[in-house]
Amino acid sequence: MSSEDKPLLVKRYASRRLYNTETSDYVTLEDIAGFIREGREVQIIDLKSGDDLTRQYLLQIIADHESRGDNVLPVNVLMDLVRSYTTDAKSVVPEFLAMSFDIMRAGQTQFMQNMGGMNPIAQVSGLDAITAQQEAFFNAMSQGFTGRSQEPEKPETKKASPHNKDDLSEIKSQLIALQEKLNQLEQ
Repeated sequence: MSSEDKPLLVKRYASRRLYNTETSDYVTLEDIAGFIREGREVQIIDLKSGDDLTRQYLLQIIADHESRGDNVLPVNVLMDLVRSYTTDAKSVVPEFLAMSFDIMRAGQTQFMQNMGGMNPIAQVSGLDAITAQQEAFFNAMSQGFTGRSQEPEKPETKKASPHNKDDLSEIKSQLIALQEKLNQLEQ
């Protein structure tokens, strides 16, 4: 396994300084953010206790960017995340977020591959389909988490509830269908 395939190990010393074990030098949070933007996995371990601090530092990087005005997360999404920590929806939120980012990455990859083709205008129409699927997916999931829809609800539409197993099954079915459509677009 090459060094690029395994996570970059960063050790946190008692002084709270972060030490890159590959290059044997100290790094900052911004350096770590740069490694991640380059596609590198990073793991941050407390030298003394051995505790994995990766999640704590990733949240700190996000908070730093948000506080500088690099707003990526809309306020309503942040509020829904806070709500999810105190509701039964907490059990599906991590899975939902992971699937959402997987779909987004797959869409970005497909878009970049399509742009390398001979006729990018014809290829971009597939992006519209991906965008529509993602919007439908996010709308369906937001109904389950907040009890409200991003768009006006049609009378025949059934509202999703995180407590109703049938609704969760329906959402999972929609996710599978979206993934199948994405896979077809990649071919």
